[in-house]
Amino acid sequence: MDTVNYAAGLRKEAFGANPPIAARKSIRILAADDHPIFRAGLATLMASEADLELVGEATSGREAIHQYRALRPDVTLLDLQMPDGNGIDVIVAIRAENSSARIIVFTTYAGDARAQRALKAGAQGYILKGMIRKDLFECIRAVHAGHKRIHAEVATQLATHLGDDTLSERELQVLANIAGGNSNRQIAHLLSIAEETVKGHVKAILAKLGATDRTHAVMLAISRGFIHI
Repeated sequence: MDTVNYAAGLRKEAFGANPPIAARKSIRILAADDHPIFRAGLATLMASEADLELVGEATSGREAIHQYRALRPDVTLLDLQMPDGNGIDVIVAIRAENSSARIIVFTTYAGDARAQRALKAGAQGYILKGMIRKDLFECIRAVHAGHKRIHAEVATQLATHLGDDTLSERELQVLANIAGGNSNRQIAHLLSIAEETVKGHVKAILAKLGATDRTHAVMLAISRGFIHI
């Protein structure tokens, strides 16, 4: 047996198939969130994990993209609501440059529509901030290893609405304007379309969301992540 293989054999006998965490290469992490207290807490938690290394932070969508380019982290933790571009735009931009980039969304919003957009854009993980102490490190390691991780509550919502009709871009525009308190006539003016067309979109929105009226539609749309106010 040559020296290299002999050394490898001794190491396998000593540690088994998997070396201890301290002996593994650190997973380099970029955290993008505009709340400094949250980032500080995240850094403190991560400092106790021997195989995780926080190599950079970002406070806006634009900075997240810049930091990713500069640092090339193994895993990017990304909030969805940040200045200078939302998280979905950041995921799309990063994945356009590196299709193998590993991104975990960590957010306070559990809506299935929001999660679906993030996963479609290329995120491999989706966890809620309220569960970070319990799930974060497991999620990071799993995503780094090439797996997907979705918080159970979000996964349930995705399954519940699987196969539902999606809202079109125009319907989302109409819905956002309804949420802003605009009448059909005002929406027609704002979108440069006929009022009858707006009425048709409203009817379709109510049917797709299973809503009883405009107010109910807005409430459902916010809870599911179609719109954010």
